[in-house]
Amino acid sequence: MVFGFINCNKPIGMTSRDVVNIVTNRIRPHKAGHAGTLDPLAEGVLVLGVGRASRLVSYVQDCEKQYSATFRLGASSASGDLEQPLTEHAEDPRPSLAQLQQAAEQLTGEIEQVPSAFSAIWIDGKRAYERVRRGETVEVPPRKVTVYSLKIVRYEYPVLDLDIVCGSGTYVRSLGVDLARLVGANSVMTRLCRTRVGPFRIEDSVDADSLKTPPLDGYVEPAVKGIEHLPKMQLDGEQDWRVINGLSVLISTDPPIDPSEGKIAAAITASGELRAIMRGKTKQGGLAWYPERGFPPT
Repeated sequence: MVFGFINCNKPIGMTSRDVVNIVTNRIRPHKAGHAGTLDPLAEGVLVLGVGRASRLVSYVQDCEKQYSATFRLGASSASGDLEQPLTEHAEDPRPSLAQLQQAAEQLTGEIEQVPSAFSAIWIDGKRAYERVRRGETVEVPPRKVTVYSLKIVRYEYPVLDLDIVCGSGTYVRSLGVDLARLVGANSVMTRLCRTRVGPFRIEDSVDADSLKTPPLDGYVEPAVKGIEHLPKMQLDGEQDWRVINGLSVLISTDPPIDPSEGKIAAAITASGELRAIMRGKTKQGGLAWYPERGFPPT
């Protein structure tokens, strides 16, 4: 049974769902899912959980992500990218590199951003972009996101290239629009490439067309790679048996964490296989780890 992750380089023009469908058609009746949507106009790393690893995609989504993005200053669109018609702003100032770098510093760390109404955010049970395309007026609430790094790679007015490392939920096109706004200008995103999701890098990815022909096995990376960022516990033989049977274990993690806080950790077998995602709980006055999502041997 296929159990792991595929690091796919999604091309422009294809939806994330299209890529998932390619893999799903190959592994039926087993499932596949992706860890973080890329818009059709974007390209780059799309991590696919295949088989039972489709239950792990939410953990991969929590990993930090890296993007390479290009913005054009002096223009804007309703969507913040090239999906909607452009409006030129000839009156906009031409900011200096120093001004843009200072603005970038203001957008680093935990910030509050308002994503575009053309985003895939859920608003009252429907995607925001679906409501907008039906003619509805949509107000997207602000959200807190984390930007670890925002670097200006190249600036030749009106073209601005950025390298961004950010946390889950960050909208890159909104980041570029906010960057321009801080210097009194407008901008629109003209290119977006996701170059990394946690340990999955674009230089190690496989193109989507390659997934259409057998075999798939050579592209599947171990399930443990997708949860590298979680604390881990090493199971011995008896503990492995208990976890397989849904029982708790008393064990320390690396790095050490207090299970009483309800945190999660990955249980790894002696052979390096992912056995379960464990959650800490209080048990009869003591502390223990219980399997929350188990992956018994097949």
